[in-house]
Amino acid sequence: MKAPGILLLALGAFAGTAVAQDQPISYNLNNGPIPIQIRVQSPAETDAELQVICLFRSSPLNTLHGSLVETNQKLGGLLDEIRKPDLFRGELGETVLILPPAGSVSAKRLLIIGLGDSATFTPERMRLVGEVLYFESGRLGVEHPFFAPTVLDGGVTKFTTGQVSEQVMAGFLEAARISALLKTRGAAGPGAIKDLTYLAGPQYASGTREGIQKAIGNGGK
Repeated sequence: MKAPGILLLALGAFAGTAVAQDQPISYNLNNGPIPIQIRVQSPAETDAELQVICLFRSSPLNTLHGSLVETNQKLGGLLDEIRKPDLFRGELGETVLILPPAGSVSAKRLLIIGLGDSATFTPERMRLVGEVLYFESGRLGVEHPFFAPTVLDGGVTKFTTGQVSEQVMAGFLEAARISALLKTRGAAGPGAIKDLTYLAGPQYASGTREGIQKAIGNGGK
């Protein structure tokens, strides 16, 4: 499936988390309109109904790192196979939904959002990703989506995880407001997101939390 949307990222963001954790470290943020949990865990290890990750434009220059390498290995090289200009191009907002084979990644469904060109990437793109994350999760009937903004693991390291998470959450909350308005007018679908789990590497959890809190404090604007 391909649709307009958003992006996610990582590169070394999950270094040191390749080994599955029985009890991953988590932080709860309950001061926003939707409960959010920041969890220190690789997206390759999450036992989730829907795990969302991001990939930059499909190009030999955009190599995989960290958790994306781990995810690709668990999927038997499937990410490498679909990352072709004539298949999943990785354009900004492009999406593809994967039903992982048994014995691969733990998530029941894996949604990939394209991030576009890595050379011109800025955190502001992630606002669209946040919107896509919300609306696609609702369309799929998922109440508890997991998200990893694999920007670092996609090779872009010049922005902080806080800058990225702030933009993701701004878009996510904007989509939630749109959904709430549609619901009051009887024009929304049955899906409703109850909470979001946002993944971060051990050394990035604090910065990620600060970015999310900033977006919540600004009302997602």
